[in-house]
Amino acid sequence: MTAPTLLVGDVGGTNARFATVHLVDGTPVLDRIESFPAKRFPTLLAGVAAFIDGCKDRPSGGVIAVAGPVTDGQIDLTNSPWRVSEPELATLGLDPVRLINDFEAQAWGASIMPPDQLASLGGPRAGAANATLAVIGPGTGFGVSALIHDGDGRQIAMPSEGGHVSFAPNDPVEDAVLRILRRRYGRVSIERLLSGPGLLNLHQALAEIDGRESGIEDPAAITRAALADPRSACGATLARFCALLGGVAGDIALTTGARGGVYIAGGIAPRILDFLKASPFRERFERKGRFQDYMAAIPTHVILHKHAALLGAGRVAFEDFRQGPRIFITEA
Repeated sequence: MTAPTLLVGDVGGTNARFATVHLVDGTPVLDRIESFPAKRFPTLLAGVAAFIDGCKDRPSGGVIAVAGPVTDGQIDLTNSPWRVSEPELATLGLDPVRLINDFEAQAWGASIMPPDQLASLGGPRAGAANATLAVIGPGTGFGVSALIHDGDGRQIAMPSEGGHVSFAPNDPVEDAVLRILRRRYGRVSIERLLSGPGLLNLHQALAEIDGRESGIEDPAAITRAALADPRSACGATLARFCALLGGVAGDIALTTGARGGVYIAGGIAPRILDFLKASPFRERFERKGRFQDYMAAIPTHVILHKHAALLGAGRVAFEDFRQGPRIFITEA
C-alpha cells in the first residue's frame, strides 16, 4: 500500500495551523505548513476546506488536534466559538479523519522529538526507559497529557483537561493570590494563572498585594518588560509564573508517574527559555516533600519544535490510515 498524503491540524483558541504530511523512513514529515488567526474563518470546517483547496496533492484523510475535549467525534473548543464533527470533516473527502485533543497530539510529538529540539530545564538527560512521559503547556489555556505504555509495550496517549484542576498555593503570597482570584472567579483553576491571560491575572493580583497599580493590560507587555529587566515588577511576576509552572509540572509528574520525563510544549516557554532556566522552576518541581528524590530523577524539557503537535497528529493519522476507512452513521 502506497503511503498517502494526509492532512494534519493544530487548532487553538487563537490560531489554527494546518499541513500536509507524508512518511519518510517511518517518520512523519510536514509539507505546506499554513498558519492563520482562527477568526479568519467563520467555522473550522471552512478553514479546513480553504486549506485543502490550496493543496497541490489533495489529502485523502487526516487528524486535527483541537484545544478542548473531543466527545463522540465532536469538539467544542474551550476558548473559541468554533464547532465541528468528524462526519462534517468527512464531507471534504477525508477518510479516515479524526479529531483529537491538542495535547494528545503534543504527547505523540514529544516521543519523537530529536535531541536538538529539546532544551533541558534540569534533571537527568533521559528518564526511565519505557516509562510514562507527561506533556504540559501554557498558551491561550493550559494543556495536559501523558503518553503511557500498556502491558504489551504499546504507547497510548492519554488526553485530559488537567488545566482545569484547582490551583494549590504553596506559600503566603500564593495564598493571597488565590483569595484575590477567588473573588473574581469563584473557583480558581491552574489555567487562571498558567496561561497568557493567567499571566495578566497573576500580575494584577501581585500588584494588589503590594498596594500598587499594575499599569499593564497585555500579557505580552509583561513578558517583554520582565525579559528587559528581571528585577522589575514584571520580572517578579514572570518569576512567580515560572515557579508556579514548576510546582504544577511536579504535581502532574506525581499524578501520572511520569518517570520518563515532563515536556513543556506551546509557544510561551521557548520565548522565555533563558529566564525559565534561571527561575525557581526546577526547585519547585522537585520540592515535593518525601518524594524529592523521586522527582530529582525525572528530566524536564522544553519542546523547541514549532510544530510538535502537527508531527504528533501525523503519527496518529498514519496509524489510522493503516487501519482503514471509518464508517460514520448519521441520524436521518
